Amino acid sequence: MSREVVSHRDGHVYEFGPEMEPTYEAADGESLTIETIDSLNGAIQTDDDLLDAIPEEVNAATGPIAVEGASPGDVLAVEIEAVRVTEDVGRVLTAPGFGLLQDDPEIEHPATRITEVSDAAGEAGSGNAERDGVGGSDGDEAGRIDFEGIEVPIEPVIGTIGVATAEETISTLTPDDHGGNLDTTDMTAGATAYFPVFQEGAMLAMGDSKAAMADGEMCGTGAEIGTEIDVTLSVIEDPEVPIERPLVDTGNAVKTVASAETMEDAVELANGDVVRLLEHEHGFSRTEAYLFSSLVGGLEVSQVVDPQVTARNAVPSEYLSIPF
Repeated sequence: MSREVVSHRDGHVYEFGPEMEPTYEAADGESLTIETIDSLNGAIQTDDDLLDAIPEEVNAATGPIAVEGASPGDVLAVEIEAVRVTEDVGRVLTAPGFGLLQDDPEIEHPATRITEVSDAAGEAGSGNAERDGVGGSDGDEAGRIDFEGIEVPIEPVIGTIGVATAEETISTLTPDDHGGNLDTTDMTAGATAYFPVFQEGAMLAMGDSKAAMADGEMCGTGAEIGTEIDVTLSVIEDPEVPIERPLVDTGNAVKTVASAETMEDAVELANGDVVRLLEHEHGFSRTEAYLFSSLVGGLEVSQVVDPQVTARNAVPSEYLSIPF
């Protein structure tokens, strides 16, 4: 069965806001292929192309896609079935005033390294299964990128993914409760992401993909690259357990995802979300759920370089299931 293709050429945004106009209207349960452009819109193609500053318009997110029947208070489920890189190069770079070590005088800002792709049809099909403890792709089928003669497996990640915001308009550079620039390695093939719906139609948009990226995204980028993303979109009406922020099911773990100005605030939000889910799952009191979270949860860093930082709290699926 053929899928409708929604391309960045059809429409893309640089902000998530409460009044977004759809590029495409999807039926509940529809499967789509979404084409994205690299986060810098093709501006960086050689090592000599430098980023003197972060552009005002960055991280183009394909969409928005309205989903039929999605209303405030619902949950939008985004099943990520495949992520394929569509370029023969990625790019990893620094920019002045950006990145974890932006003030280190021995690190060049700006600097660029082009990462050539050994297989431009590279596809990740097992997500972060290895990270979650059950084995995963060795990268051979997905292809590899080359960094200064060192090969790194292609494990494509969707950097920016989110829905219309409740009130404030937020740049695609910034993550928040709506999602956005989460730069979370679990946003990959084999995972299902869940987003709170704040506006009619949800208004999903995504882009800013990477051929490879480490947790933390320390220098401010992964190997930035264009992709094709196969997804199926489903609306969960009147969820028994409402969510305030994104949630992701990797197949091996359920992970709450939270963004805030400080890492302390982000992990507190992520832990609080896990506690609410554990209360529902096991019939615990809030105290019992909090105690149990300290036994089975696991705090993880998504990114530390954006205007807000992002963290997640992972609970193995044997202790927590998706409540929808």
